[in-house]
Amino acid sequence: METMLLNAVNNGEVSTLEDLLQEDPLLLDRVLVSCFTESPLHVALMLGHLDLAWELLRRKPEMASELDSTGSSPLHLAAAKGHVEIVKELLAVDPEAWSVRNQDGRTPLHVAAFKGRVKVLSELVRVMPESVRALTDRGETAMHLCVVKNRLEGLRVLVEGIGRHSEIVSWKDFDGFTVLHIAVARKQFEIIKFLLSSTGVDVNALNTNGSTALDILLQSPRDLRDIEIEDSLRAYGARIAKDIPSIVQNWKSPIERRITKSSASSINLKGQSFNKQPMKHKHTDWLGRKRSALMVVASLIATVAFQASITPPGGVWQDTLRGSSNSTDSDKPHEVGKSIMASSDDSEYGLFMIFNTLAFLSSLSIILLIVSGLPIKRRRWMWIQMVIMWIAITAQVVTYFIALRHMSPKNDNVQGMLRKVTEISVLTWLSLMMVVFIGNIIRMNLWILRKYGYIKEKDNADADDYELEEV
Repeated sequence: METMLLNAVNNGEVSTLEDLLQEDPLLLDRVLVSCFTESPLHVALMLGHLDLAWELLRRKPEMASELDSTGSSPLHLAAAKGHVEIVKELLAVDPEAWSVRNQDGRTPLHVAAFKGRVKVLSELVRVMPESVRALTDRGETAMHLCVVKNRLEGLRVLVEGIGRHSEIVSWKDFDGFTVLHIAVARKQFEIIKFLLSSTGVDVNALNTNGSTALDILLQSPRDLRDIEIEDSLRAYGARIAKDIPSIVQNWKSPIERRITKSSASSINLKGQSFNKQPMKHKHTDWLGRKRSALMVVASLIATVAFQASITPPGGVWQDTLRGSSNSTDSDKPHEVGKSIMASSDDSEYGLFMIFNTLAFLSSLSIILLIVSGLPIKRRRWMWIQMVIMWIAITAQVVTYFIALRHMSPKNDNVQGMLRKVTEISVLTWLSLMMVVFIGNIIRMNLWILRKYGYIKEKDNADADDYELEEV
């Protein structure tokens, strides 16, 4: 009879179940006391036989409390599958089922959050608001799991259920990560925007490594969205850890906090060094901003240079022609896919490829240095990368004018106009480069004079002095 029951459950046959129970009313009771891996209700929910699940719950409500071999209750399975009506019935039969943990240490709410079952999340939070406070074995809330799996809608439901300014939003897992830490580490921009604008998450919370969300962003491999994420974080007061000395007090004992508070006024009166500190802290993110800007510009130059190499001026031959050379370019021997410019003007094509390759490799070298993970965070390395960027931009400018000259008709008026445009552009470009060069020379000389005491250093030294001191 048990075998026939399991076959009926596997096939979702409600009528067969009713026939078996008429023949043996104690069949379900015997199944409950047997050593089956899963109860019939577990199997029905896993297979999606909802009508059969309803019938089993109606005839034997005790099945709602049964656990399978992984420690999962029927509510776990219904939450994972997104069967919200069954979830309601299971909670009505066993109101404490929400607190049961499976062998992974997760409650049904955690499972629903991980799977992104928005309707189930809404029902669980509505019926059991305290379920949001449950933690996994790693100290994660359901919101942590939503962020890990990028479930924005599920996160919205949880936040609306507990209140936008609840302290739960800033809870940390065992690694000290808040939901904002995780979202920033995974570059989940939409979730970051939601957390910043719609919750009271602590933007300057520290993890166990002493890093804020902004620290994690600046230490991660850079991409094109980092600037947008960084601007959003800073707009809501995010800072790097060393810019917020007071944040360390959150990790002190209550006695240490009282001592620190009572001595704060005397510390501020001991000297003027604290007046200079904010000014220096103001520029500690100079390196991060420069790295982000270099990454974006290098990526754009590399893209343009690569495109120019595979589609040179004039395009490529669309067919193959064998034979002797004739007077017209179109009848010259050529191969499909080869550059037309190389066939018609090989010296011009050589210059074009030299400067285009220089721009391409220079920009790629910058990207490689930034994402390599090497300890090149000193400003002297940043200046080297900026010089390489100047080379890449200059090479790209030369490539542009070579392509423009090749594509222009051999007409006196056109060539004359092109010559004037080239002369003016080159002169303007050289003037700009000279201004930048002279400006850096002046800054270096001023720094040397201050260092050796020829010029008295001001209390409010500007950001450039701090940059040169690091060099």
